[in-house]
Amino acid sequence: MRTVEISRWVKGLRMVESGMGGRRYWLRLTALSCVVILPIVVRPVTAAEKTGDLPVFQADYGGTGLLETPTARAADAGSFFFNFSHIDPYTNYSFSFQPFSWLQAGFRYTSVSGRQFNSFTPDRDYLDKGVDLKLTPIKESRYMPEVALGFRDLGGTGLFSSEYLVANKRWYNLDFSLGIAWGYLGSRGDLGNPLGVFSSRFDDRQSTSGTGDFNLDSWFSGRPSLFGGIQYTTPWRPLTLQVEYDGNDYDSEPLGLNIEQDLPVNFGARLRVNDNLTLSAAYERGDKLMLGATLGVNLAHLTQPKSDPAPVLPKQSDDNQPASWSQVAEQLNNNAGISASRISKRGDTLVIDGVSTKYRHLAQSELRGNRILHNAASSDISSFEYRWQAGGFFLRDDKLPRDPLPTNPLLVNPASPFADLDYRRGVIASNQSGNAKGIEPTETLYEKSVRGLSYNFGPGLNYNYGGPDGLLYQVLARASLEYRTDQKGWASASVAYSLFDNLDNFNYVAPSELPRVRSDVVRYLDHTDLGVYNLQYTRTARLSDNVFGMAYGGLLEQMYGGGGGEVLYRPFDSNVAFGADINWVKKRDYDTQFGFQDYSTVEGHATAYIQTGIENILARISVGRYLAKDYGTTIDLSKTFDSGVTLGAYAVFTSAGDKYGEGSFNKGIYLSMPLDIFFTKSSRSHVTARYTPLTRDGGASLNRRYSLYSLTESRDLNRYWDGFETDE
Repeated sequence: MRTVEISRWVKGLRMVESGMGGRRYWLRLTALSCVVILPIVVRPVTAAEKTGDLPVFQADYGGTGLLETPTARAADAGSFFFNFSHIDPYTNYSFSFQPFSWLQAGFRYTSVSGRQFNSFTPDRDYLDKGVDLKLTPIKESRYMPEVALGFRDLGGTGLFSSEYLVANKRWYNLDFSLGIAWGYLGSRGDLGNPLGVFSSRFDDRQSTSGTGDFNLDSWFSGRPSLFGGIQYTTPWRPLTLQVEYDGNDYDSEPLGLNIEQDLPVNFGARLRVNDNLTLSAAYERGDKLMLGATLGVNLAHLTQPKSDPAPVLPKQSDDNQPASWSQVAEQLNNNAGISASRISKRGDTLVIDGVSTKYRHLAQSELRGNRILHNAASSDISSFEYRWQAGGFFLRDDKLPRDPLPTNPLLVNPASPFADLDYRRGVIASNQSGNAKGIEPTETLYEKSVRGLSYNFGPGLNYNYGGPDGLLYQVLARASLEYRTDQKGWASASVAYSLFDNLDNFNYVAPSELPRVRSDVVRYLDHTDLGVYNLQYTRTARLSDNVFGMAYGGLLEQMYGGGGGEVLYRPFDSNVAFGADINWVKKRDYDTQFGFQDYSTVEGHATAYIQTGIENILARISVGRYLAKDYGTTIDLSKTFDSGVTLGAYAVFTSAGDKYGEGSFNKGIYLSMPLDIFFTKSSRSHVTARYTPLTRDGGASLNRRYSLYSLTESRDLNRYWDGFETDE
């Protein structure tokens, strides 16, 4: 027994080992002739708790790392980075994203000075594209390092392809990394391949340059090399110093480059200007200066304080009458973001048929609406029912109790013994098929026609990157219009005028063995001043409780016009939905007006939508025919963060095979962001940015303006209950 004196109350302290990562002490307290035995667990203080979390940085080629070498460290989930670095003869542009704590991925462009892109563009430097991936299955603990398995230039041309295994361990403000790499990162080859004991294929590395395939046979093959380094976070927290041992000796550089390395050790410094900007400088290879900069943002926590109108103050009385129900509808629109097409009464319930127009969370609109309706409801009304519509469909029915109507509804943790007091216990969310027999309101208090015109104006941007012409862009002034003919039909149009661009730099069209269905997209930009980007009529139909239909025809997108239809099976609040679409389309003239070219085709897909239940991942798997008359499969995975931002990636594998050209298969990422993360007013609108490393003809689909899965998103209750917690 160890005995310590803790004032006059403590007589003894017994230590025993605990399985809880620390030591357990039994503390005996004596007071007023009473003895109390208390177990106390003393957990070792971690380095992170003493010195704080250490920053992570983007390596020269993108992805978390030191300078030339990667580390096992991961950024916070939701992080998104754009990184620039230059060290002769390479200039790197990369963006990296961390959708999960265990997965990091990114795209990279490397411009190589002194090497031409091709004979058609002798004044342009060679531009290499690559995809990087890193998995972090083991997180750091007191005794275990953080461990990551990574792939560089995965599925690209293979000029910089590498595989590596790396571990990191920190000691206060120092972070140590040590790894083994095959391929470009380990081209020094100072070790025998330990995997050679399993198969002779690991002894020699096959060249993958220019294939654009995954080339699994080359993974972890050839002689590897060690790499590693140390990162020191200085007492002045914005400054971090780095030193590393490079596993690349630069004797086997791609494209016949002759690079000398005077020293295999690199030295660097990072200056964090603010939470979003980091500047980098390094002395590498013993004779070269590297300069770089990184822009970063965490998509998971993007938000903006709101200056929306305050919720209406509820009256103390339960027996109220409105001046007019049209004023109530106006209040619902202006304050609750509900465009009500009808307000009616059924028994002791007020029923609102409407469309959500402002708040991303339906519950937020409903709580605001409750206050407005309470101030207009007589004493015989005990509940408010919201029948939500979109795309001409009644999608769901939310019934909320009138009483109690607190300023802030009582919300209780489900595990609490007071969970029965939670306001949400009285809320009923259910399937709504529209004019179902027996549930129609008996008294209409307000009704308006759904016919009418809506429009908006704003800027637009077309862009293309990845070819020898570099970044091509076109800035537009755009007008969008919609005229609803009835509840289930509407005409839509989108017209844009080119304000300025740099399309004079456009002079290269990639060769293609397939019909040119996308690879000539820049010709559309170059030939369009005033363009009709969309002009179509759309009708929807509820085929059964869980089956939805849509038909459309017109100028469907900038490059194609025609007609088609879609059917979707989507049960209420189900994690799975199935859909199919088919379209006959004809290629439009390059001026984006009303003329057409000769090429036409039929394309369409059958699609499964699966809410996986794993970290808010939605999987979309499609099979079908594409615009170039090739057949194949699209795999699309996306994650929606609490901020409403959706980050997704897709890959398309088709029968195009070798005809596809560079890149081997279609792939890309997209980022959909709610507009209200940028502004102080709430909005349900989103802006979407898409990025494809190469624009090729294989695996290309029609860009439809509407999809049934998006139009019926209110069928999903996945985050409905969280909306009650949104600050008013």
